[in-house]
Amino acid sequence: MKAIRLHEFGGPEVLRHEEVPVPEPGPGEVLVRVHAVGVNPADRYAREGMPDIPPAIRPQFHLPLIPGTDVSGVVEAVAADVNGFAVGDEVIGLLRFPTVLQSSAYAEYVTAPASDLARKPAGIDHVHAAALVMSGLTAWQFLIELGHDHPSPFQEAQHRPMALDGESTVLVNGAAGGVGHLALQLAKWKGARVIAVASGTHEAFLRELGADEFIDYTKERPEDVVRDVDLVLDAVGGPDSRRFLRTLKRGGSLYPVYFGQFDDEENAKLGVTVTAVTVRSNGAQLAELGSLVDAGRIRVAIDSTFPLADARAAHERLARGHIQGKIVLTVA
Repeated sequence: MKAIRLHEFGGPEVLRHEEVPVPEPGPGEVLVRVHAVGVNPADRYAREGMPDIPPAIRPQFHLPLIPGTDVSGVVEAVAADVNGFAVGDEVIGLLRFPTVLQSSAYAEYVTAPASDLARKPAGIDHVHAAALVMSGLTAWQFLIELGHDHPSPFQEAQHRPMALDGESTVLVNGAAGGVGHLALQLAKWKGARVIAVASGTHEAFLRELGADEFIDYTKERPEDVVRDVDLVLDAVGGPDSRRFLRTLKRGGSLYPVYFGQFDDEENAKLGVTVTAVTVRSNGAQLAELGSLVDAGRIRVAIDSTFPLADARAAHERLARGHIQGKIVLTVA
């Protein structure tokens, strides 16, 4: 089969389109014929060798490596101990994450733990289904249900999603991206009023998804004009995430998808909570997301698609940023 491999860490140029053996499913696994693969920032971090992660918590990667975690495809073979899936089933999954940060999804075939899989939503194609996986689970585990008790590697506090309803106001920063555009829709599904923050080119798109208010960050700083929100989901995160503390009311919460530096004493003084979570594979939660897609409550947006052989171009697009929805590799 064809797959994308890297034999060294570096830029997009290290991604090679090569011939490799078809894997065999082990106990509890199925073999998936891949039709589409979601491209995530985690793929880029792995390609670079995660140089910004402290060595003590940096995952170990064994080269050569086939990157990728998000798949939509068709079951090709099933291990004898697997129930619930059969050859020919259309499935989606975030594979082995974060136990294995890259699960060989950039390939024509991949093995997958059956527990990580769900049936593909019937109403969308494989491209849109692959785009749902990691981003959808991230938004779900931050906003709706954590679904596990594994602590974040960045803090001791356990993440507990805030209950959202018609009295809630939620600000989503980076609202046009993979996580952001799905988080916006989940918050609206729960009845919340949503303020979307992105560049002006995304305003029409985000209002179509249900944003009640839009802030163009290239024209004004959201932390200067917004106050008394219940929840900020910062899908950009990082060192600048702390600026959103001033937008929260007492009792509010800030959820940075990429954790930054926060002061517990400052948070306590402000009366706010700052927690994060590392997304984890969860087939049952994916099934719930799929039901919302089929019911028309969630729309999955595609920024661009690239053939598997052009994974380098996909990573170059990822590096340029200002993405609307998701980048997806098409395989079959």
